[in-house]
Amino acid sequence: MPRKSAIKLLFATGPSINTRLLVAVIASIALLATEQTSIRLDPLRAALSFFIDPIKYLVDLPTVLIEQTSNSISSYTALQKENERLREEQLIQQTRLLKFAALEKENIRLRALLENSFKLGEQVLIAELLSINTGPYEHIVQVNKGTRFGVHPQQPVLDANGVVGQVIRSLPLSSEIMLITDPNHAIPVQVNRNGLLTIAVGSGQMNRLNLPFLPNNADIQPGDLLITSGLGGTFPQGYPVAVVDEFTPEPNKPFASITATPKAMLNRNRELMIVWSNTTPIPLTSQHTANDKKTETPAHE
Repeated sequence: MPRKSAIKLLFATGPSINTRLLVAVIASIALLATEQTSIRLDPLRAALSFFIDPIKYLVDLPTVLIEQTSNSISSYTALQKENERLREEQLIQQTRLLKFAALEKENIRLRALLENSFKLGEQVLIAELLSINTGPYEHIVQVNKGTRFGVHPQQPVLDANGVVGQVIRSLPLSSEIMLITDPNHAIPVQVNRNGLLTIAVGSGQMNRLNLPFLPNNADIQPGDLLITSGLGGTFPQGYPVAVVDEFTPEPNKPFASITATPKAMLNRNRELMIVWSNTTPIPLTSQHTANDKKTETPAHE
């Protein structure tokens, strides 16, 4: 008998699934009704929340982490793109500022040239620099004005500070100018302080002139301003040329060693002034052609 009872218990079945579901539904409805009408279940709810809330957080944690990671990546990408855009804008603005600074300096130079041209009281022409040839044996620059504008050889050329040089070759669209520092260039000058006359010769260096023809007892000293004397006919009188910076007597030689620094900014100019010594415009025909016509007229007579 005991063995049969064990077999019966082994194969015994409990309530059916439908019965269990019905009991669960009735219990749920009873619990919902009790919760709506009474506060007796609040302590139970609070006790169960200690176990249920961590489970809810753990279930939501992967989703939260994925959203935060996605937002961080999106924010980093957006910040990186914004940083690149701002860098490009900064570069563009810096380039524009450099251009504006260059235009401002050019405007200042042009104003200085314009003011100086009014002070000269003579006909002048503003020319822009095209090229520079400053080798050890020649200092020549090229400008964008030529015979079309009446430019001709032996015209003096100035900037806002002083004498730059003279025109040595004039073409229809350009001209070549020999700087006063060229070794082959010489300009008659005089000391502004006492009127002492001499000649300033190019040294081959952009910042120095030589005065090789003054004796050791000459009345000249560092700081004296040298201006054009007007002798020779190329440079009108009174233009600033250089400032004496060194006077060294040479007892064993007939002449002292004297150097001067040009007043003109020879290595910084972008615009130069070509000067006429009178207000009458120079004709486009060359002076040589005009002289030939004059010499031919008596022959026909």
